[in-house]
Amino acid sequence: MVPRMLTGLLLLGLAGCGGKGDQQQAAADSLRRDLQLAPVESTTAMNDQPAAAVEPAPSPAPEPAPPPAPTPAPKPKPAPAPKPKPAPAKPAEPAEPALKVYTAASGTTVSATAQDSLHSRHDKGGATFHAAISEDVKDAGGGVVIPAGSVVTFTVVKLEHAGNKSAKDGQLRLEAQMVTIGGRSYAINGTADQTTVQHALVGQGVTAGGAAKVGGGAAAGAILGKVIGGKTGAIVGGVAGAAAGTAAAVQTADRDVVVAPGNSVVFTIGVDFSITR
Repeated sequence: MVPRMLTGLLLLGLAGCGGKGDQQQAAADSLRRDLQLAPVESTTAMNDQPAAAVEPAPSPAPEPAPPPAPTPAPKPKPAPAPKPKPAPAKPAEPAEPALKVYTAASGTTVSATAQDSLHSRHDKGGATFHAAISEDVKDAGGGVVIPAGSVVTFTVVKLEHAGNKSAKDGQLRLEAQMVTIGGRSYAINGTADQTTVQHALVGQGVTAGGAAKVGGGAAAGAILGKVIGGKTGAIVGGVAGAAAGTAAAVQTADRDVVVAPGNSVVFTIGVDFSITR
């Protein structure tokens, strides 16, 4: 019903405007045809729901990305030069042992062996004499102070022969000056004499002095014999005087002090001798 009313009103409007031209007439004819073709009014309640939203057409799938350009294989790096082997570590040097002082006390007796000879007829005071230590010289704790084989240098202070037959011995005195240990020399103080140095007393024989004694006795006897008994008495007296002179020479014969290599020499340390090693 409503559509028809709207159509009539529209036709009246168009008729009232009849002079407006052919274009309006054509528009009215077209509208009339559309109204005639409109469906019959329905009593069905209208469903004034909004039309379903039209889903947008799906976007076209993106074209696949071109495959990435192949990454060039990395150039092989040259092998590094081999590192030089470290020099082998030097073995640790052993720690030097602590130095220690060794002391031979004053009064220590030392045994040695003569390396030189001495003769009272040829050697005088001031001469040099050497002797080698026979056995280790040790300190109170048993430590070796002077090892065997070390050489002691002595100075001859006194060397005299036995002046007559009644003299028990000659005179000999040595003073230690230095001892050589392992190639190094150390000052040392010590003494030895005829009682601690092995030696011999060697008779000098008939010396010029002895011959004078014999000759003097003979001459005196001859003079005395001649006075008493003439020529014969002089001969007898000369023989008797010579015998008496020989006896006198023997009684006063000198004997030399002789020390031979290899003889024992014992000396006494006079001042503490110390060595550090």
